[in-house]
Amino acid sequence: MTQTVAAPSLDDSKLNIICFGAHPDDCEIQVGGTAMLWASKGHRVKFVSLTNGDIGHWREAGGSLARRRLAEVLEAGRILGVTNAVLDIHDGELEPTLENRRKVTRLIREWNADLVISHRPNDYHPDHRYTAVLVQDAAYMVTVPFFCPDVPALKKNPVFMYSPDPFKKPNTFQVDMAVSIDPVIEKRLDALVVMTSQFYEGGANGSSSNIPTDREGQTERRKSVRANLQSWYRDRAERSRSKLTELYGREAASKIRHAEIFELCEYGRRPDQAELARLFPFFTTTEIP
Repeated sequence: MTQTVAAPSLDDSKLNIICFGAHPDDCEIQVGGTAMLWASKGHRVKFVSLTNGDIGHWREAGGSLARRRLAEVLEAGRILGVTNAVLDIHDGELEPTLENRRKVTRLIREWNADLVISHRPNDYHPDHRYTAVLVQDAAYMVTVPFFCPDVPALKKNPVFMYSPDPFKKPNTFQVDMAVSIDPVIEKRLDALVVMTSQFYEGGANGSSSNIPTDREGQTERRKSVRANLQSWYRDRAERSRSKLTELYGREAASKIRHAEIFELCEYGRRPDQAELARLFPFFTTTEIP
């Protein structure tokens, strides 16, 4: 399940960024604001869900839920300005197989990626962990000509990065990049709240008690969901205050209220500061896209 889009840009002035999440909402949660900033500058961003999310709800499952969640990510992608793909692998059943390594390798090559973002391998959910393993395993193979020779190997290895999680063993997430999403926070939240199955209704861990029956209660529930989502990005701004100060300067950083954060993966290309500035070209303007 995917959108039909033109081939990735070969214009060196434009970036091609591909983000992998385990489920239809993971990329949107972790990278949505930064993706909007990239898209506003003409860069190309693709969100890939490696499973179809077909058991991610307390009330429904199967094909109807997979179709519903696809519709949600497509609407979120429209708001964010990104391209979406959802692979038809059952939720909860992703495995780091050779077949799936080939799928991920092909996706990275087809997007001519400059930057690849995924979960870390010590996340709580098996689908998250195996997404990370598959992306890490592709980090070298994307440059090997006779692995998946049906898609030309990349001449230049992308930079690989992780999205955040709270887990500390075997190692804590390290903030190597922090991006202010204040200019896009409202539209960024709009893109999440359209995912009603996951947030308003509570996803796999929700219940009928999440859904008020009266109009006033429904309005309050929506406000509460939006406020809770917003708090995630406030927490990330506080968590990364020193990195924001390094990137934006003390005065500007002190005013940042919402951020997204990323960690460099040791696999793939190791960027210097100049390349990181090229990949994240956000630190000289506060214009709203």
